[in-house]
Amino acid sequence: MPFKDALSRHARQRAGVLAAVCALVAAGLAAVATSATAVPTAPAATGNLVQNSGFESGTLAPWSCPSGNGSVVASPAHSGSHALLGTPTSSDDAQCSQTVSVQPSSSYTLTAWVEGNYVYLGDTGTGTSDTSNWTSSGSWTQLSTTFTTGAATTSVTIWLHGWYGQGNYSADDVTLTGPGGPTSPPPTSPTTTPPTTPPTTPPTTPSTTPPTSPSSSPSTTPPPPTGGSLGANVIVISPSESVSTIASTLNALGTQQAPNQFGNQRYEILFEPGTYGSTAAPLDFQIGYYESVEGLGQNPGQVVINGTIDSWNQCTNGVQTQCYATDNFWRSISNLTINVTGLTGCNAGEDVWAASQASPMRRVVVNGNLTLMDYCGGTPGWSSGGFIADSELNGTVENGSQQQYLVRDSNISSWTNGVWNQVFCGDPGAPAQSFGSTPVSAGGPQPYTTLGTCPKTEEEPYLYTDASGNYNVFVPSPQTNSSGPTWTNGNTPGTALALSTFYVINASSTIDQINAALAAGDNLLFTPGVYSYSKTIDVTKPDTKILGLGFTTLIPTAGQTTMSVADVNGVNISGLIFDAGPTNSPTLLTVGTQGSTTSHASDPVSVDDVFFRVGGAEAGSVTDAFVDNSANSLLDNIWSWRADHGAGAGSWTSDTAATGLTVNGANVTAYGLAVEHYQQYETVWNGQGGTVIFFQNENPYDVPSQAAWMATPSQNGYPAFYIPSGVTTFQGYGMGSYSNFDLGVPIENAEAFQAPNTSGVQFNDLLTVWLNNSGGIQSVINGTGAAVSSTNAGPVNVVTYN
Repeated sequence: MPFKDALSRHARQRAGVLAAVCALVAAGLAAVATSATAVPTAPAATGNLVQNSGFESGTLAPWSCPSGNGSVVASPAHSGSHALLGTPTSSDDAQCSQTVSVQPSSSYTLTAWVEGNYVYLGDTGTGTSDTSNWTSSGSWTQLSTTFTTGAATTSVTIWLHGWYGQGNYSADDVTLTGPGGPTSPPPTSPTTTPPTTPPTTPPTTPSTTPPTSPSSSPSTTPPPPTGGSLGANVIVISPSESVSTIASTLNALGTQQAPNQFGNQRYEILFEPGTYGSTAAPLDFQIGYYESVEGLGQNPGQVVINGTIDSWNQCTNGVQTQCYATDNFWRSISNLTINVTGLTGCNAGEDVWAASQASPMRRVVVNGNLTLMDYCGGTPGWSSGGFIADSELNGTVENGSQQQYLVRDSNISSWTNGVWNQVFCGDPGAPAQSFGSTPVSAGGPQPYTTLGTCPKTEEEPYLYTDASGNYNVFVPSPQTNSSGPTWTNGNTPGTALALSTFYVINASSTIDQINAALAAGDNLLFTPGVYSYSKTIDVTKPDTKILGLGFTTLIPTAGQTTMSVADVNGVNISGLIFDAGPTNSPTLLTVGTQGSTTSHASDPVSVDDVFFRVGGAEAGSVTDAFVDNSANSLLDNIWSWRADHGAGAGSWTSDTAATGLTVNGANVTAYGLAVEHYQQYETVWNGQGGTVIFFQNENPYDVPSQAAWMATPSQNGYPAFYIPSGVTTFQGYGMGSYSNFDLGVPIENAEAFQAPNTSGVQFNDLLTVWLNNSGGIQSVINGTGAAVSSTNAGPVNVVTYN
């Protein structure tokens, strides 16, 4: 996101006590070791299913410690003459594992005696919810956890590990009791070699030392009551209120929030089903930062606004010729119909939605014209990087100076033009594919990337009220080859969840209550606010839904991962901002377990309208903002931003952050992905079979010298999007990267995109642009595509690669 230069873009109570448990995945750092599983030969008897459970053979087999940081020793031992000794380092937790044959749909208890500062015991591949436990007692302690296998599960991996830089650990007398599965001879070696370094700073070594203590502690907090009030910052509007009262309330709020880019106020505005305003007395109101406007009908037609909902330019220092929307972030409209009427003069007959990143419009019907720029309050009124999905646009959409945009699964009546990168996916009525090697500014065709269908989608969950006025959350079903809105032929397919299944979080909620609710199987709903926690939010249950209202913001205060999601099906996270905290965190959000090969194709994890910030609102640091290890996951409208303005911005050593997104999961699909200003590889895509539909990037502005920004001794800069050589399948559509090195030093980036030169890795419609200041980008991808600089600002387009 650019700075100010004109050429840049800017109740129910549960009884009982939760058992002390802390999932490995909550730490968000441990890799699952993969061992070979031989062909079964005969059924095993019920009893201890662990082979070499006391390490009395004097060897590790069939245990596997891929990092080499595990061995069998004579002392200390809990019983017998041998035990396991793990020796963690600053970059490895010394995990050792064994794959055990089990029966489907059966219950098991896993125990081990352990000694050390921080020792973990757990399981993965259960087919249900993987479990774990840990201790920091230092002396011999018996850890225990239980799990139930899935209907098709025939093997489970059990594991032990210590913690980064926390000294050695010992383990002995490991037991797994339950129905035995088919026996198999001990594996002689792992089938694959897990990575030896954390994946967050490819392709060499970690850029920072992992945390020196686990992210969270065992808790005995009971699950809190569910349901309840949505709080004072959720404003519910009724059709019984007068238009003048509604307009006065909402415009006063919009006036407050329009300049409040880094404030702490957060608001959710909910319109009850009904009709608001009329042609004679229209309801016209503006919204600003951290305002989310949403209809409470099950479908958009149940809330009708005769008027406009507007987002206006901001004028630099009040100068009317310097009015832009490039910093209009963190606002949204969803689930309603706008019959456009009411504005006068230059804006007559239009709804003005001049907004850039993190400003989604979802499930909206616009009957009338929609302009994506505000051209009346100053010229040229740039905006850059918007997102529309699951909507119906029945007038003319005036793209104007909107530099780049994604529209997904929406009906489009008419679209005026493009600037750099306008992408359409599953949009009946969208402009035809026309992205060309010559940019439109030089007489080329419009920069349209058009896909007839979207490969895999799942719309964002949303609040609505039923016939009795009760709040519910509707969770849409996954779709394949989608085109057009989900609701045009009836209700959106999916499942309704009562608010009583959600723990409603407010300012008095503690992190232990949140984790107790999650452990009890509750969903989470954050009321609008800024929440700071010193422990990780641990999501361990499949199909957990986590919603934030009014751009809820989460901040880690102790250098921990803010939220960690286990390798389970169907988790959804939506409507949140993850801010980096004052102490460096390894990640802000980690989804899944690195190295897992579990498919989630039938019930994928989805992450919608989730945004990451390093600096801006407050100074902070993180190594890798978002790590996605979950196969088949769906990323829909993600902006990961290291700030170029605001708190901590402009200094290479203040808001430090190496990477904005790392994808390790296979078959991950991303729509509307923006990653900007990070200090190394900004986006790293390690997973096979990935798809990205629309990507935008700006290189970091504040590189102090070329020597400080080298991917290798001979490669200038870091690609904005990096795919390592081991990846053989990938598809990218409509992807751009831009330069604006603003410290007066001629910084060069050798290539905006770097990927294997193989036929299975394909890019369509790539571009680079020089925005301003010094240096530039020397090629678009792998040396292909002309340089952009002060003498050739671009765009430079590459229509296909590979």
